[in-house]
Amino acid sequence: MVKQDKQDLIWQYYQSQAESVFDLSYPRLRFLAERCPSRMRVLNIGVGSGYLEKMLIERGVEVYSLDPCAESIARLQVKLNMGERARQGYSHKIPFDTGSFDKVIMTEVLEHLTDEAIYATLTEVHRVLKPCGEFTGTVPYCEDLQSNAVFCPYCQVKFHRWGHLNSFNTVSFGGLLKKYGFCIKQIYPRTFPDFRRPGVKLFLKAIFRYILGRIGEQLVGPNLYFVSKKN
Repeated sequence: MVKQDKQDLIWQYYQSQAESVFDLSYPRLRFLAERCPSRMRVLNIGVGSGYLEKMLIERGVEVYSLDPCAESIARLQVKLNMGERARQGYSHKIPFDTGSFDKVIMTEVLEHLTDEAIYATLTEVHRVLKPCGEFTGTVPYCEDLQSNAVFCPYCQVKFHRWGHLNSFNTVSFGGLLKKYGFCIKQIYPRTFPDFRRPGVKLFLKAIFRYILGRIGEQLVGPNLYFVSKKN
């Protein structure tokens, strides 16, 4: 398996020292949380700021978490009293039993993985889901990876500023899901504007951003939202 050393360093920084980078993701996380009924057993892979876990717990969901960052996992274990339900590890080797979950969520994670790790991850997600369990989440839609590349003057390496390795569209990502045993229920580009912000101007801006996201306009950085079911 390809090592994830560089990815770990990038996300250890963002999750431990620059949590504010996740602020704009809250509408997207609320959207995903609202689709998890109480008492559902859900695994979230890639914890970010831990906001999704917090919302799921408030909804009465039995939530489990997996992330490579030890500090992020420790924060969930202590602040949200998740204990062993929050574990350090990788998506290509999920440390939970076969058929454990009603739903697995991966939002803005798969684009960080090598092809080899993606294939192993989808196999593992399929394994830990219950029969007819749901796999859902988001990835960036049709991202131009080169436009977000930066150069490090110290190590003389060019890399994506957020560690993205893959760009997906509806056809390529849908094909991956089908290849690894998932039946697609929904898959389409969209944004997740915050319609709760007060004021007519902000509301209209949110509508405008949503419309541009549904047509995949790169100006608004659309996500590819998917819902699939284990065959």
